[in-house]
Parts: sequence; C-alpha cells; structure tokens
Amino acid sequence: MTPDTGALVLFSGGQDSATCLAWALDRFETVETVGFDYGQRHRVELECRGDFRARVAELDPEWSDRLGPDHMLDLSVLGQVSETALTREAEIALRDDGLPNTFVPGRNLLFFTLAAALASRRQLRHLVGGMCETDYSGYPDCRDDTLKSLQVTLNLGMGSSLVLHTPLMWIDKAATWAMADALGGAPLVDLVRDATHTCYVGDHVTKRDWGYGCGTCPACDLREKGWEGFVATRAA
Repeated sequence: MTPDTGALVLFSGGQDSATCLAWALDRFETVETVGFDYGQRHRVELECRGDFRARVAELDPEWSDRLGPDHMLDLSVLGQVSETALTREAEIALRDDGLPNTFVPGRNLLFFTLAAALASRRQLRHLVGGMCETDYSGYPDCRDDTLKSLQVTLNLGMGSSLVLHTPLMWIDKAATWAMADALGGAPLVDLVRDATHTCYVGDHVTKRDWGYGCGTCPACDLREKGWEGFVATRAA
C-alpha cells in the first residue's frame, strides 16, 4: 500500500459516518476507522461501531479485503471542557447565540487534528468525515469553509499532503440514504438503518421505520425526515 491508496474514516457509529465508511470502502484500497470517546451522553453509538464494521465487510468481498484496523481514542478531556447537551444531562435547546446547545466547541477540529496525526503514523493520506452543511444543526465546524481551512492548516503544520473528504457536505439526509442505496443496495440501507445510532438522547431501544431513537431530538428529526424523503423518491 502507498499513502495515496489508504484512507482513515472518522467513524462514530452513526448514519452519516457509516455511509462515509461504505463510500471509502468503494474507493480506497485500504480503509481504517477511528472513533472518539469524549463522554457523549449517546455513547451507545460507540457500541454500534464494531457490529457495523463486521457486517458491512460481509456485504462485498472487496470491502472485506479493504477494511483495516479500527482505532478508538479517549477524548474525555473534551467532555471536561464542554458544557453542552451532548456531554451533560441537559435539555436540548437553543443557546443565546442561536446555536443549539448540542454543539460541542472544537469537536470536529480536534477530531480531524488527531485523525491527521494517526493517519501520519499509519501512512494514510485521505481523511473522510461525515460533516454536512445542508441538513445540519448550524454547527460552525461542519461547514465546508471550516474544513477546507483546516486541511490547509494541518498540511502546513505537519508538512503533509493530507486530503480531507466530506462526501455528504452538499446533500441532505434523503440523499444520504440514497447514497447508501447506490453503494450497497437494500442490504446496506437496511444495515445503516438497523445497526447505526444517531439519537442524541441515546435511545437505542425504541425501533422506528428509520432506525432506533427517541423520535423527538434534532438528530432523530433529521434522520426521520430524510428517511421519509428517500422512501418517497424510491417509490416514485
């Protein structure tokens, strides 16, 4: 393997990063994954990661051959410095500045910085994340401008030529479901629906048409509406 053929996917265990993992497996010769434990209240997503990795590899022999090691990084310090509804038991609401209190300042910046350091050690040039500024909650660190700037900063600071990929950046959740369908058909769609977790509250017991979740938090709302749009388009 050469650096140009290897990718590291920021894989949380949620719908978006799971779709990005399939996207990377379809494109790169070797794909590794990295997860982050930052004390998130919905840390059940981390428990979904191993099952999804194992089952997605079974969908395609080439994907099985390409899927490399998984890495888990302890980022409890992020929870220590954050007062958010994702790192504390708090009601989900808007802050005074208009951002939702689920926004964890610096999270994606730190994720990509540590992923870049890991990728350097693993000789992987491509970093893949599920950030999106079409269907999102207004998080500043999900914006395309932010991540393009971060790519420049990381390469300047590390003397590297890393490429940050965000395949979901300009599509909505309905199109994210459609991407999974295009990559792996109904088996992948079913796997993303049943084996990933997005709910901010951490409800991985209540099963719905679109997967597990409380059905009321912003993450569930986006996932449900995206599923309904995808199903409607597929039926048309």
